[in-house]
Amino acid sequence: MPTDRRTVLADAAIGVLADAGIRGLTHRAVDRAADLPPGTTSAYYRTRQALLTALVRRLVALDQAELQAIGDRAPVPRNAGELVAGIAAFVEQRLTGEGRRRSLARYACAIESVHHPELREILVPRRNAGRQAVRDFLATQGVADAEDRTVTLLTCVDGLVFDRLVGGGSVSEQEIRGLVAAALRQPAPTGTARGGPGRP
Repeated sequence: MPTDRRTVLADAAIGVLADAGIRGLTHRAVDRAADLPPGTTSAYYRTRQALLTALVRRLVALDQAELQAIGDRAPVPRNAGELVAGIAAFVEQRLTGEGRRRSLARYACAIESVHHPELREILVPRRNAGRQAVRDFLATQGVADAEDRTVTLLTCVDGLVFDRLVGGGSVSEQEIRGLVAAALRQPAPTGTARGGPGRP
């Protein structure tokens, strides 16, 4: 367990947000979750906004560490099947256990950031080994706009995670295969009709 008091409080706040929602995130609730005396959270984070900002920064740090570790453990995928398997494992991690609680907190913060621009750092894609591995794979497959395709692919994966958090269920391998296939698909030549010959 982290010894830094601010980190302890930020971690406790993530748990409170995941379990009780944005309205349940109070200084007192964080004190209880961290098993610290009343008033501890407000001593470190005077306002609710300061607490939220600390929570978001901690989420970003945890996410980056997780994605960096994933990329460090696994080399660039050799084929689409390996990429699908890697994404499937990542999605499972985001939908179960502590990963699920962090996901719930992350999306709550993302919605809150609509009204508080200073929180939007949680939405900014960041470079890490996991994301780089996806980009490098697409580039080796001849995808010209590998960076843009990587952003699109990972955004779609994020959307699937959000959908299953809200609606329940898991993300199927078939769904992930479809996203990877779309990322690998080459665009039609300029001027080619989408519907083929005869379509207006």
